[in-house]
Order: sequence, then C-alpha cells, then structure tokens
Amino acid sequence: MLHHSAPLLVKCPVPSRALLRAGLPPKHDLFGVSVSQTSYEEATALIMQAAKERRPMLVDHMPVHGLIEACQDSSLNEKMRHFDIVAPDGQPVRWALNRFYGAGLSDRVYGPALMLRLCRQAEREGVGVYLYGSHQAVLEQLQDNLLRQFPKLRIVGAESPPFRPLTAEEDQAAVERINDSGAGLIFLGLGCPKQEHFAYDHRDRINGVQLCVGAAFDFHAGSKTMAPLWMQRNGLEWMFRLMTEPGRLWQRYLRTNSLFLIKLVRHELRIRRN
Repeated sequence: MLHHSAPLLVKCPVPSRALLRAGLPPKHDLFGVSVSQTSYEEATALIMQAAKERRPMLVDHMPVHGLIEACQDSSLNEKMRHFDIVAPDGQPVRWALNRFYGAGLSDRVYGPALMLRLCRQAEREGVGVYLYGSHQAVLEQLQDNLLRQFPKLRIVGAESPPFRPLTAEEDQAAVERINDSGAGLIFLGLGCPKQEHFAYDHRDRINGVQLCVGAAFDFHAGSKTMAPLWMQRNGLEWMFRLMTEPGRLWQRYLRTNSLFLIKLVRHELRIRRN
C-alpha cells in the first residue's frame, strides 16, 4: 500500500478520447477505484471547454455509495477508469483524498451544485443542455425551476426513458435525438450505477459531455429535499437522506458506510505499519 508521504497517481487505461486525457485532473486510487483530484472551478472550466466543442467527455460524481458499488463490481470499476473526471462528490471521499494523497481539496465537487454552476455558465455562453432520466413529472418541474433561475438557458431536450433496458432501435433513436439537439451538456439522472453504464456505453456515440448527476434532478425539481448545508459540510448528508427515506435507504447506508469505514481503517493501519 502507498505511503502517505509519497502518493502515486493511478495509471488508468487510455480511452479512445486520448487527446482529451491531457490536461485533465490527476486520479488517485481509493480502495481500487480511481477518483479525480479536482475542484468546482477546474471541473467547470474543463467541462465547458468540451461542451462548447461538443466533444465527447464522461463525468461522474463519486459519493461513498458509488465508491463501494465500484469496489464490488469489477465491470463498473473498469468502466469508471475510462471516465475523464470522477469528482469527489462525498465529503468522506474528499477527506480520504486529502488524508492519503495530500490533495489539499478545500471542498468536494457535489453533483447538484456543479450542475447549477454549469447551467449558469451554459446560459452565458449559449450552450445547449439536455436532460435525460427520472420521471416525466420530475423533468417538467426541473425544467421550470431551471428556467426560473436561468431564464436564457437553452434546454434543447428532456426525456424520461423507459424503466427497462432499451431495444437497439430505441437506443439508437435516443442517441440521434440527443445529437440532433445540438446539446453540449447532457445531464444523466438515471441513478447509480445505471447512469454510469449508460455514459460509458455511449462514450463514442454521443457528442457532448455526459454528466452523471443522480439525485440532482429530484433536488432541483423539488421532489426531494437537500440536506442543510451544515450537514453537507460535515459529511452527514447520508443521515439526512436516511431520515427522509428510511425504508428505501437504510440497507444501502448500513452496508456502504460500514464497508467504507472498514476500508478506511485498514488503509490507515497499513500506512502506519509502513
């Protein structure tokens, strides 16, 4: 295991978008999963540059839940290594990067917050936005709320795909709708890990930046409530979500939080022994 004093960057397989790889934030190995050392400012600049050129790019946001899912699913983990940015979405993930790699990150890169930053920039620069995922009612309210905040934002498409695997014909039609829309930013609200599989599987077919933002659709539509800022800052967002959706989330958080803590302690002990 790596010493704290001499962190090394993870050498990830080079994706087909090799030219994009240069200039991207470095990735570090957290328990076998590659996570980017990046900030809101850096991520926004890189994403908007690709979006304006409608250049294929894959962006994910890594909370504890997503990290543990990738740890336990080798297929998902391998796909995640091809993502251009895997931002530290959860505070515990940021803390781990700072502790084990001296990343010096002052804040996480939270998917819902980055989505708003990108929409603000897209409004200024005339970049089209496509919303893909969730339920139709949520999508409609999401569009209303985004346009209330960003009146000149170009939402060039929004669709709620069927909650089942798409046929080859349906999939091709969706790709054509997204590409024909001219969108530079494609926000995916399909949930983890479905949205990550979708983004990877369409990495060379969709023109523009695919961003896996998960619950951001529900938060910005108002169908779910975000945790108070003090809970977010202290890594307690999971507790707030558990209180609001105990029946759906208690097993997830019991499993993923426990496994994350175990991996964290083991890693720390290895460092101290070395």
